[in-house]
Amino acid sequence: MYTIEALQEKVKQSFAEQNFIYEPELLYAPIEYTLSQGGKRLRPVLLLAGCDLFDGDCEQAINAAIGIEIFHNFTLLHDDIMDKSPMRRGKETVYKRWNENIAILSGDTMFALAYRYFLNTPHKNLQQILQVFTETAIDVCNGQQYDMNFETSKTVTLDEYLTMIRKKTAVLLAGALKIGSLYADCSETDRNHLYEFGINIGLAFQLQDDLLDAFGDEKTFGKPIGTDIKDNKKTFLFLKAMEQASDNDKDTLQKWFSQISENNQEKISSVLEIYNKLNIKSITENEIEYYFSKSLQELEKINVATEKKEPLRSFLNHLLGRKY
Repeated sequence: MYTIEALQEKVKQSFAEQNFIYEPELLYAPIEYTLSQGGKRLRPVLLLAGCDLFDGDCEQAINAAIGIEIFHNFTLLHDDIMDKSPMRRGKETVYKRWNENIAILSGDTMFALAYRYFLNTPHKNLQQILQVFTETAIDVCNGQQYDMNFETSKTVTLDEYLTMIRKKTAVLLAGALKIGSLYADCSETDRNHLYEFGINIGLAFQLQDDLLDAFGDEKTFGKPIGTDIKDNKKTFLFLKAMEQASDNDKDTLQKWFSQISENNQEKISSVLEIYNKLNIKSITENEIEYYFSKSLQELEKINVATEKKEPLRSFLNHLLGRKY
């Protein structure tokens, strides 16, 4: 049985052994640049953890783990173009360092490379594995489109927002776990519980990210506080505030979130003042705890020895331990 730390090291070493430099250089240099930056690499670790949970051979699953991380980074290349984000992980984004056309084509290539890695290891469940990966990829794109729709929509509901983050964020974590379990050939019932475990982790993870953006410590969080507010993102915090605010506060929120402000600090301070008045921080924390609890309930339903579940509990506690 692997610890999460051991799986993280395994993923790190596997990426260190890969070569992403080919010709033409302008196509592959951005891929190498992106994948060399590391990041959390949650998805490949979860894929291997899903395999190891059922005593599967992680060596058989390692190419899929690399493939799912390449796919995740492909989505980031294209997201950065759509969001006009100049920085990621403390470095220039690909479209800023090169240009948009190169970022689009390099991203497209990464999607194809992801499939190549999946195909590199024969397995009796490979058709099912690719089916899960394909449906997951479609869901992620659906989620991104919903997210873009919300930028211009004046009537986004909390249910619609939760559907969006389920597709954009949660399904990739859940899909990674499910793919890992397919390499271990576990029962369909256990696989479904593991998938729901991943969905609830993903929902909690995104809500926590929303919360940290408004109330986190900038040094710990790794990016400026209030970015979602500045960019008019309709997060859980904004939608919950709109649900509970007085007419006067609703008008203030609508005013700030319908314009690009010349004074971002005034905008952020004004919105946070309303969030504090409505106790939005505590409400969001309770929602995060709800999804963490649901994920643990799904983990408990899986029919393996309690000690085998410890790495995934450890992973969950690590995410829960992020400080606001």
